[in-house]
Amino acid sequence: MEIEKIINNLTSEIRKTVNNFGNNSVVIAFSGGLDSTVASLLTKDALGSKNIELVNILYGPFTYNRSIEIVKNAAKKMGLKLTFVESLKQKEIWKYGPSCNMCTKTVKMDSVKQYAKDRLVITGSNSSDSWGKTGLKLFNGMYAPLGDLDKQTIRKILEYYSFQLERIGEHSEREGCKLKHLLKIMTNLDFHGKAVSLSNEILLKYLPKNMEIANVKIIGPLSKNIAIINVKPLIENIEEIAQKISKIDVIDEVIIANKPLILHVIANPSIYRVEQSKFWIHYGKLQPEFAVPIKIKWKESKNNKLRTIHVVGVEEWKDFQEESKILKKSLDMNLIQKNFCSLL
Repeated sequence: MEIEKIINNLTSEIRKTVNNFGNNSVVIAFSGGLDSTVASLLTKDALGSKNIELVNILYGPFTYNRSIEIVKNAAKKMGLKLTFVESLKQKEIWKYGPSCNMCTKTVKMDSVKQYAKDRLVITGSNSSDSWGKTGLKLFNGMYAPLGDLDKQTIRKILEYYSFQLERIGEHSEREGCKLKHLLKIMTNLDFHGKAVSLSNEILLKYLPKNMEIANVKIIGPLSKNIAIINVKPLIENIEEIAQKISKIDVIDEVIIANKPLILHVIANPSIYRVEQSKFWIHYGKLQPEFAVPIKIKWKESKNNKLRTIHVVGVEEWKDFQEESKILKKSLDMNLIQKNFCSLL
């Protein structure tokens, strides 16, 4: 089988890379998702379980409760040692606007590297990630054995191992921490941070785990938290859930995303002045996590502290039917998904 050949080549490469590094004990940056799980299974085949330690970064109030149990269960099934390391450095990043990529690089990976000390850090980065697109598998004490693989091949490897993934329930494809749903600057952890943390935890508590999309986006000016509930497919008790979220003391307004929306977005000049950057943020970052079609009205930021974007407002997209016909003719969504590399 072709997949067996790929697995054999990868396990051989892992053994060789680890031996050349000079320390047979490795640390795996482990989230419990598809990529890090496959990297862990391959590394276990290559090195044996005694030489592997899984490390999961806890993001304080921004870690889903389900996520901790998922990680524990996965480590137990694989028979691998698991360590949790807590970090709240991401709150410093969000002071300048949302940036999941920066968070991964400077919070998650730096925390894992610091814990690993002289051990090689193995990651699940692949061809769909910004790191994977560099073509480098080994860099600065970190190694990405899946670096040149696409998602389809990674899924086939998981199927080969007959390993069943558990889901948090926020997205059918890519799940993470709750902070990614805060689409604005976070200057106050107890106001902005609390809003995104509690609202998303409440939402998942009352939803089944097999939702395609399930999140609460927090937007609005710094003085106001507007919660946009994204659930796909829409469920019958969504109004009841919205009522529970509206009772959170730091939530000012709740909107259920059941109609196309227009987002009002302020962007750093480096994003605002580059059409491709705005395009990727719209269709690669934001649209996949909204339950309804979205249109963006952009405005250049005059705030020197804003490094990315800040969604300051929302309204119904009343001309959607007419405008969407024009958009469909000009956009190749398959090409977008194939070449997507998030700027945030």
